[in-house]
Order: sequence, then C-alpha cells, then structure tokens
Amino acid sequence: MAEAWQNRAAAAKEQGFPYLQALLNEGRDAGASLAHSHSQLVWLEEEPPLVAQERTVQEAEGDCILCRVLTEEVEQRMRIVAERDGLLLLCPFAGRQPYEMLVAPRRCSNDPFSGSELATALGLLAEGLRRLHAAEGAVPVNAWLHTGGHWHLEIVPRLSVLAGLELGAGYFVNTLAPESAAGVLREA
Repeated sequence: MAEAWQNRAAAAKEQGFPYLQALLNEGRDAGASLAHSHSQLVWLEEEPPLVAQERTVQEAEGDCILCRVLTEEVEQRMRIVAERDGLLLLCPFAGRQPYEMLVAPRRCSNDPFSGSELATALGLLAEGLRRLHAAEGAVPVNAWLHTGGHWHLEIVPRLSVLAGLELGAGYFVNTLAPESAAGVLREA
C-alpha cells in the first residue's frame, strides 16, 4: 500500500496538486462505501484547514510540537503501544475516542512519500488495528495521514457517538484514559 500511496502522491504533485489526503474508512459507521477495508487518496488544491492549523501552531511555537510530545511519550512509556524502526504507535494524551492511536516517526520529517518510513508506518497502523480488533472485535475505524509539518497517521475508532458538545464545540469526551487503552492494546 505504501508504494501505491507514494506513486499517487508523485502523480498528484506532477498534476499540480499540492496536497494529497490519504485515508482509510473501515466499517459502515465510519463512512466506508465498500464492505472491505480500503484506502482512498484525494488530491486537494490546497492544504486542508486542520493541517494548516497544525502548521500555523508549529510555526508560532518556533519548534515542532509533535517532536516535544514524542520525546515525553518515550520518556514516560505509558501510552506507547509499539515501536518499530524509529516510528511509534501510541494512544495520544487527550484522544477524541477510546483507543485513538497515532503513528509518527520519532525524527521530525515532513514528507512520508519520499522515503521508506511510510511502509513501516502503515505496518504499525495494521498492527494497531489488529490489536484493536483483538481487544474490541470488529469496530469501525477512520485513519488519515497528515503531512503538514511533522507527518503522522491518526487512527480513530468509532466506539462512541459524537454528540452536541463534540460536534458543536469541538470538545471531545473520551471515557477511556489513553494509558488504559495503551495497556489493553499492548496485551492484545
């Protein structure tokens, strides 16, 4: 899958599209249009607002926020689920949904499409999904790749329903502590 994403990213760039949104929708409740697991690649004429916001915050801070977060996560080792070839799979602090996961290279990198790290990251994504399914059964999941600034994959299981607070204010209520989620996933 990594090679296909890299080839499509190169084709998008050649066609003048500056941003490629790579995503996975698994399960009807996650918006999947097909019964089987599949990824989608959307060529965008500009960086999406959420990615632009991440970049703006990083530029205002003057350094990479994700690098700081990953350094703390490695020191604490409470929310890390797996580590492979310089990439981490972890349950982030203040996740939006139970068992939310993040895959990111420990070393700051802004282009997943030019190196070999994307294949490892997608392997960790698959490992996270395998562990999630072992712990909770087949659950709907969304995952996407952010390439603005320090690239990362976000994996959001759809185990609870978004209500007025989440949808109206953007504040998420997660009933499972990320440390507990990581512990369950490490054991799965």
